Amino acid sequence: MEQAKFRPRIVCIVGQTACHKTECAIELAKRIDGEIVSADSVQVYSGMDIGSAKPSMQERQGIPHHMIDCVPIDAAGFSVSEYRSLASAAIYGITARGRVPIVAGGSGLYCNALTYPLEFAIPRNDEMRARLLAEYDEDRQRVVKRLMAVDPETANRLHPNDRKRIVRALEVFECSGQSLSDFGNDFQNTAGEPAAFNALLFGLNMERERLYARINSRVDQMMQAGLLDEAKRIFDLQYSVELPAMRSIGYQQLFTYFRKECSLEEAVEKIKQDTRRFAKRQQTWFRRDERIYWYDVTDYDAIKTNVFADMTERAREFLKGTTTI
Repeated sequence: MEQAKFRPRIVCIVGQTACHKTECAIELAKRIDGEIVSADSVQVYSGMDIGSAKPSMQERQGIPHHMIDCVPIDAAGFSVSEYRSLASAAIYGITARGRVPIVAGGSGLYCNALTYPLEFAIPRNDEMRARLLAEYDEDRQRVVKRLMAVDPETANRLHPNDRKRIVRALEVFECSGQSLSDFGNDFQNTAGEPAAFNALLFGLNMERERLYARINSRVDQMMQAGLLDEAKRIFDLQYSVELPAMRSIGYQQLFTYFRKECSLEEAVEKIKQDTRRFAKRQQTWFRRDERIYWYDVTDYDAIKTNVFADMTERAREFLKGTTTI
């Protein structure tokens, strides 16, 4: 009989951008002896610090962080499979040291890659799929052109008549904010296998008006902290605009300013607008996951002590168990 495989227990903190995930993860790590594994699709890139809200060493408060600065900007692609492999190695290492892995970030695909069997890391969205199918049937050329704009690699390898795969590629983009080709199109067939890790998922959400105000304010703070200079250093290295990193929110908008295609004020406003849209896609993604225990952090400063206490209690109860497969 095959020996059972140990499934480490992990705690995940997910949700929309600017919802205090970093602060909550660090506070929880201090309380349950944890280390943090980032699930952010931009923080993986070295040199993209301010625009990705990468926590400084001071902000990390001595808590080890993993999956930050692990990929060069000029990496042709960093797939979800690659993230899963590197993050899994970090999680097993944290567990071996007797500490608790805390996965924190807003990339739904990265989180799903660790908490679902890999083939299910991009779950279907029937409502969105139906809408996209109707759009394809109404005007195929327009839908194909749209896919070419957001995911030229996938568009070029698909025949315009491939209705099912074209719609699926757009569905992935609409749900995740990332193109199918960004994931490497390399999901493995793990049918019949459970996820590698047993996860407790916490979600943070915020009333929309407050969240949007916080996003706008954070973009202004990033500009004051030197985002313009950071983006200019990257732009001057003349990386290919086709690189996934170069399409990151906060950078691609400033690149249009450097190319004299808009004013600085317009570029900053576009960062805010695109970040708000991204937050809406994140909400759509995470709200479908019934495993998540949600906290409303609209009045964060007033309720954070209670949130920390409740998270800590739930996490400690969860970590008492042992799971094998």
